[in-house]
Amino acid sequence: MSDHQGTGAPEGVIAPTGMGGAMDLAASEAETLEKTPGGPLGTGPAGKPRSLWSDAWRDLRRNPVFIISALVILFLVFISLWPSAIASGSPLKCNLSKAQEGSQPGAPFGYDGQGCNVYTRTVYGARTSVTVGVLATLGVAILGSVLGGFAGFFGGFWDSILSRITDVFFAIPVVLGGLVLLSVVTSNTVWPVIGFMVLLGWPQISRIARGSVITAKQNDYVQAARALGASNSRLLLRHIAPNAVAPVIVVATIALGTYISLEATLSYLGVGLKPPSVSWGIDISAASPYIRNAPHALLWPSGALAVTVLAFIMLGDAVRDALDPKLR
Repeated sequence: MSDHQGTGAPEGVIAPTGMGGAMDLAASEAETLEKTPGGPLGTGPAGKPRSLWSDAWRDLRRNPVFIISALVILFLVFISLWPSAIASGSPLKCNLSKAQEGSQPGAPFGYDGQGCNVYTRTVYGARTSVTVGVLATLGVAILGSVLGGFAGFFGGFWDSILSRITDVFFAIPVVLGGLVLLSVVTSNTVWPVIGFMVLLGWPQISRIARGSVITAKQNDYVQAARALGASNSRLLLRHIAPNAVAPVIVVATIALGTYISLEATLSYLGVGLKPPSVSWGIDISAASPYIRNAPHALLWPSGALAVTVLAFIMLGDAVRDALDPKLR
């Protein structure tokens, strides 16, 4: 007869310990462990191991910086897609008789030096800034990731060539390069500005992607896949890219705010977007001569630009903290 019979203890789950004894675990405790949503430490539902992305998303949802910045960015995206939802009238409609007038019904931000509604132009200016920032970031991320990823994976001659090319581009001052290259462009569209940003922005992402790929391809699971006969394309797409893309996402998110600021700077200098395009940089440039008589015309587009850039930088910082295992 076993020793535990007749003791009056509740039935338990018995697991051999390997030392000749037994470990009793109360049935209620075992049931509690089975119903725990996260399962054992380091696992998700149904005992599946948690991935870096699931851990990152869990941390982001608890980060107030991410929540605030994400709400601001969602609002900017909304007014970029449907500016007429919160601003009536055309941003190009101006009335010189109301030039430099302050806040009044229908124009809560007042009028600028040309008699244009500052509120309407500020709302419509978000569309240009967000469009330029998002498209430039996508172009830079795709081009830089592809070139840097291939250089880091294959190495050798192509890696050396790419490194020397990126050194050349890093030596070009961004604003000076914009003054030189965009001064000969007569187009009023956003494409020349986006093309310029992609041309000078890809080396940074390329360096990040190259280093991430070099680190990822040295891991044991990549070596095991190579030993089992996996092709280079399979190694890159299935094993290396998913584990090397996190630093690229972080840098690209922070750079998005930088590109919005760069577009406003180039437009302010007269080589970026040009009238009749609506841009915060154009409005800031036009309002600068009237800063003493009509400071409101400068304050609102400048404030919108600052809040937008800050929101994307805060979002990038939150994503970086969530994706960096060293900060856990």
